[in-house]
Amino acid sequence: MRLPGLFKLSLAERLRAVAAASGLAPEELAQAFGGLDAAVADLMIENALGSIGLPLGVAPNFLIDGREHLVPMATEEPSVVAAAAHAAKRVRAGGGFQTEATEPLMIAQVELRGVGDAAAARARLDADRDALLALANHAVPGLVRRGGGARSFELRELGERRCVVDFLVDCRDAMGANLLNSLAEHVGDRVAELCEGELGARILSNYCDRRLARARVRLPPSVLAEDDTAAEIARGIAEASRFAELDPSRAVTHNKGIMNGVDAVTVATGNDWRAVEAAAHAYAARSGRYGVLARWWIDGELLAGELELPLALGSVGGALRVHPGARAALRLLGVTSAQELARVAAAAGLACNLAALRAIASEGIQRGHMRLHRRALPGPPLPSPLPEAGGSEEKP
Repeated sequence: MRLPGLFKLSLAERLRAVAAASGLAPEELAQAFGGLDAAVADLMIENALGSIGLPLGVAPNFLIDGREHLVPMATEEPSVVAAAAHAAKRVRAGGGFQTEATEPLMIAQVELRGVGDAAAARARLDADRDALLALANHAVPGLVRRGGGARSFELRELGERRCVVDFLVDCRDAMGANLLNSLAEHVGDRVAELCEGELGARILSNYCDRRLARARVRLPPSVLAEDDTAAEIARGIAEASRFAELDPSRAVTHNKGIMNGVDAVTVATGNDWRAVEAAAHAYAARSGRYGVLARWWIDGELLAGELELPLALGSVGGALRVHPGARAALRLLGVTSAQELARVAAAAGLACNLAALRAIASEGIQRGHMRLHRRALPGPPLPSPLPEAGGSEEKP
């Protein structure tokens, strides 16, 4: 959704502009995003003393699958929101983001120790498959009513006479952690009995490699610059992406830039950003070598980019039940399902990745980043750290 000049407005004017564009009341947004009440904090965690705030902003310009979005982003880092909005504006000129999300399938794990014959255990599980799935779904009746539940399971051998039975569960619009833990605990005794092993851990896995979100763009180089450097910048983006594909050290920072966008949406909507980060980096290393989550290349006359990552986000449950800011962010975004939310987060991640690579391929990453950093510093510029204190004599 286009909101030209949003960054030039005062905070009050910006709230009014966003409220008008989203159909929400300015007072509602101001109250929801005004900080977490201590009483609500006390409901969310133990031993609460209050809350610590993060800036929550909105990135305009996102056109995702032909639909306009204002994307809420919560982050402490200057330039993330600006980078996402700027990149989204350029992608919009090239037709917008195309996204998709797979079914919200997660894994509940039952560990078994001392299994003497894994093949026989697997056969007994398969023979009892229908009853075992029914038992698993008995633990999550609300999820079953919403169309989700256990879909299948498999036994995997781990070595040292250990096995794990992974239950594949459709979590619908929930992130699913509590549901998965309940299901694993409910079926554990029966699984151990069938496998003739000692019952071990019963716990979810945050490695949701069946629950993927993807975002793609195909851009004419002309949207990347307003002068004759556009083609050169497009090639520079593709080359910087290739550098990250070849070098795990560069891939870490490449992926960190992606997660700037993904995490900011995750935090704004009250989701578990630690789980999202853990799954994303595990996925990046799934080949046995750490690699990139997004890549860019020249395809004929176009610059093409694509991102794929596991993304377990919920649009119901969790912090959304009690956190007014998270609920307001979801309403501002205008999504109604976990899959829609994951697709938007993937688009935000790819936007931040494009912004970083474009900067690397043109003026360098520091110029705009440090300009926004300096906005947050009161008074005169801080002196550079002394070399003997571990700092650098370089000026940004």
